[in-house]
Amino acid sequence: MKNKEIKELVEDINKQCSDFIAYPDFVEIMTPRMKLKDTKEEIYKIFQIFDNKNQGKLNYRHLKRIAQELGEDLADEELQEMIDEADRDGDGCLNFDEFYRVMIKRGDDPLEFLDSDE
Repeated sequence: MKNKEIKELVEDINKQCSDFIAYPDFVEIMTPRMKLKDTKEEIYKIFQIFDNKNQGKLNYRHLKRIAQELGEDLADEELQEMIDEADRDGDGCLNFDEFYRVMIKRGDDPLEFLDSDE
């Protein structure tokens, strides 16, 4: 986070218009950012598990396995459409940033499937 962004956040949240920020306001600012950071680290760990050859990318075969292990019943065409939509560099695979965007699109808690008993 850049200094300018921090200053803007403090100005937006600081209800007392002083040079200091109250602890509750600080928590309000930082909690969502910390959750996102933790989530990104967790998603990276998942990415590494499926990237078993440490190539830095996941191909169709990897993603099919992920979908099956998550209990997602995706048709091959649906999975390929997901890859095509997420694959920003056009190499037919998903690097971590592309994979992360897919996982975040799952909703508020992209890791909720880890808590599942299914």
